[in-house]
Formats: sequence, structure tokens, C-alpha cells
Amino acid sequence: MTREIIEETYGRIKAHIHNTPVLSSSYLNQLTGCDIVFKCENFQKMGAFKMRGATNAILNIKTSQRQNGVVTHSSGNFAQAVALAAKNQGIPAYIVMPSNAPSVKKQAVQDYGGQVSLCEPTIEAREANCQLIADKTGATQLHPSNDIDVIMGNSTSAYELLFDYPQLDVILAPVGGGGLLAGTALTAHNFGNDCICIAGEPENVDDAYRSLAAGKIEYNDNINTIADGLRTNLGDVNFPIIQQYVDRIIRVSEAEIIAAMKLIWERMKLVVEASSAVPFAAVLKESETFKGKQIGIIVSGGNVDISSLPF
Repeated sequence: MTREIIEETYGRIKAHIHNTPVLSSSYLNQLTGCDIVFKCENFQKMGAFKMRGATNAILNIKTSQRQNGVVTHSSGNFAQAVALAAKNQGIPAYIVMPSNAPSVKKQAVQDYGGQVSLCEPTIEAREANCQLIADKTGATQLHPSNDIDVIMGNSTSAYELLFDYPQLDVILAPVGGGGLLAGTALTAHNFGNDCICIAGEPENVDDAYRSLAAGKIEYNDNINTIADGLRTNLGDVNFPIIQQYVDRIIRVSEAEIIAAMKLIWERMKLVVEASSAVPFAAVLKESETFKGKQIGIIVSGGNVDISSLPF
């Protein structure tokens, strides 16, 4: 059933998204001792994989409800994705963003026509503001990661990747809210040839790692990581999927994230967010684990504030 749903989802959204390029680097292959292909969602519309999930979720809203628009909360990429996907469908988009979201992302949301409301940088504040707007406007709430339509939309990145590279042994994705990881894991399980899914996560916000270990959703006491897209926590929709289909989570330090981001920038000439560099940082950290294997990495996005690069 899941296999058919992924195929149906791709059929629904493919006219509204880019089939993003897959790139590789002989230098990085030599450095790590494995063959890596990078699925470059930084070239997706609005610059991140989030366009896939947002588009699928909006297309699945009943026609009678679309006129009231959609509302979501996001630190940036899902905000941009919802704003653009809603604009493409001719409906309003109300976006709640934390006050510490990168300025480049706030501006992009507004450029796509989203109506931005700022809030305190906590999950509680985000959700409360979303509810207020939904109550006032009748807009449909879209969760950035804990929504099955969003997860299935996200699954299509790995679907495209495995269509072109069916021999992959491992697919890696970053984990924050869990929407990309859950979708990637479902695709790896349903379309891979004994392909496993592994996540990369910052040590400073390792709630997903602790959640798998504890068997219940854990939370972070702070959000002190350069990987701003990974500061959120798992949800009750994506966590069971992650529990069942994700092999393991590798934690990486802030220095390792920055080094990986810089290496991709220098050697592949790719503009990637710190969050996107986390899975590659995991491969660099545990190169012996991946030695000799065929590796796919989902490069989740490229919306970088170049005025505050960490290198």
C-alpha cells in the first residue's frame, strides 16, 4: 500500500516540482572511501525539499476549503514552500515564523506572497499562533513535518534518487522535525534493493537520537546549533515510521557540520545550508562504516544567509 501511495504522490506533484539533479565528486569519494551521490534539493523550487511536502499537502486539501488558505509555522524553508505552493494554487498563505529565523528566509516568504507573523522561538508559541490564525481565517493548518501528506510528498526526493540509482546501499538524510527522514525511510524500504536509511543529527539537538533510544519522543533543552532547520522535534505521525524504518542516527558536532558544509562548498561548488551538510558530516565522521558502499545523500536545501557564513 505504501509503495502505491508514494507512486500516486509523485504523479500528483511532479508537474509542480523540479526533478532535482544528482551530483558527485571524485575527490569526496576518494576522501571517504565510498561512492556518494548527492540528491540536490538545493536546486528545488524555493531552494529546498520542503516544496514537495507542501505541494502535496495543499493539493490534497478539499477544493471547498482551499479558498480560506493555509497556515503553518516554520523557521524558514517550509514557510517558503507553503507560501510558494499556495501562490501557485491561488490561495492565501499565513506563515508563523520564530523571531530568530534567518532574515533571508523571512524575506523570501514575503516575496512569495506569504503573510508573515513573528512569534517567540518556541514550539508552544508557534503552535498557539497558528491556532489563533486558523480560528480567525478558517485556514487549514499544515504541520511542517508531522503530517502524512507532507511526509509522502517528502518521500519523492528519494523516489527520484532510487529510480536513477537503484543500487544504493544507504540513503542518508538530516533529521529535525522528522518529515524528510520518515519519507526517505519509507521510500528506501519500499523501493530500495536492501537499501537502509540512516540519519545525521547535530549533537547539540539530538532529540531524535534520544527518542529512538528511549522508545518515546524526547525534546531538547536548547536549540543551540548552526543547523537552524533541525531545531524542531519529532511528532506522533513520523516517529513510528522512523522507529520502524530508520537503521540508526549518527550525531555530529558543530565543528563537523561546518567542516562538511565548507567541503561541499569548496569541492562541489554547491551552496548548501548547514542542515544539509549534516548527513555528509556523518559519513565523514564514520567513514569506516560506509567504506566501499554506494551512498545517497539528500541535500535538503540551499537557502543560506551569505552574510553570516560560518567559514
